[in-house]
Amino acid sequence: MKRTYEETHPWISFTLDLRPATHKLWMLLGEAQSKIEHISGVPLKPAVQQELLQVYLAKGAAATTAIEGNTLSEEEVRLLLNGDLELPPSKEYLRHEVDNVVAACNDIQARVFSGDSVKITAEELKRYNKFVLTDLELPPEVVPGEFRKHSVGVVRYLGAPHEDLEFLLAKFSEWMNTGFDAPEGQEMAFGIIKAVLAHLYIAWIHPFGDGNGRTARLIELEILLSVGVPVVAAHLLSNHYNLTRADYYRQLDAAHQNGGDPLPFVEYALRGFIDGLRDQITHVRDQQMAVHWIDFVHEVFRHKNESVANIRRRKLVIDLTSCEEPVPTPKIRQISPRMAEAYADKTDKTVKRDLNFLVNVGLVVKDENGYRAMTEQMAAFLPALRITEP
Repeated sequence: MKRTYEETHPWISFTLDLRPATHKLWMLLGEAQSKIEHISGVPLKPAVQQELLQVYLAKGAAATTAIEGNTLSEEEVRLLLNGDLELPPSKEYLRHEVDNVVAACNDIQARVFSGDSVKITAEELKRYNKFVLTDLELPPEVVPGEFRKHSVGVVRYLGAPHEDLEFLLAKFSEWMNTGFDAPEGQEMAFGIIKAVLAHLYIAWIHPFGDGNGRTARLIELEILLSVGVPVVAAHLLSNHYNLTRADYYRQLDAAHQNGGDPLPFVEYALRGFIDGLRDQITHVRDQQMAVHWIDFVHEVFRHKNESVANIRRRKLVIDLTSCEEPVPTPKIRQISPRMAEAYADKTDKTVKRDLNFLVNVGLVVKDENGYRAMTEQMAAFLPALRITEP
């Protein structure tokens, strides 16, 4: 005897056929795994690491809640994480929504990093749904952490029949835990596919009265972390879905209308994931370049005497490094408080002499707009052309 969902939601099949996958999908998967390994192996100063963690946790939490209608900006979420956000009583519920998602993300991270094997279960799904709905005002028929007993949908999409939810989530858990054995060396690539499919299937089944999207993105996060995706990168998919929200819903809708083929949705998710990874690598490279440049500046001055003038010049080139545009001579004193203090009792001739010295030793270059740090000499082996999408 057929279950109701087999008639109403035949696309929920718990199968994956990768044979029709395009070459673009395989190229995206390979690039994703390569970039993740790149990010994972990069040494960064502890302060920079902490900053990146805060930035991408804020991005992930803001994105996950924004898709569901939360209006706090990414900057406001960062203030919230630091305990510096003040909201009027009428907007306190927005704080609760973000707090709930952040608490769930931290819980997932702690569980994965404890070394316990990650197994997807119906009880775990209920636990995460309870996390995201705690202390929120909800309709009486919505019970946090419990499968719904009524019909629910999003826009034109109606979730699976409530009478089949226990069965569907048992099948889902079995599939997640046993159906994704990856060839050796491809565990991360298959893990990314598994994470995206987990998200897609929770969206299709829609097991809860509310918070299904947030629960789906949390399970996605857990799977990504469990296959070795760094924390900062594991939040990128949620950010992508939010940045392309209209396309996100269109892709979700198309995925069930094309007979349940999930591969176009997987490819859509991968494109955004890789865009985020590229941005992260650029940011990390910039941080490393800055560290190496400062080391190089100190190395140049290591061979000079430690006179007051040379100490001042070393500080000047370091402060010029943070200037985005060339600085005209009359504004050199204004680039930082310490430069203002260093030149407070000095003449313009001293400023000019210092700049000429830095130009002569190859640390500063002068153009028609002023002076800038010559940091490009640290980028000798960077490619001249930007790699485009496959």
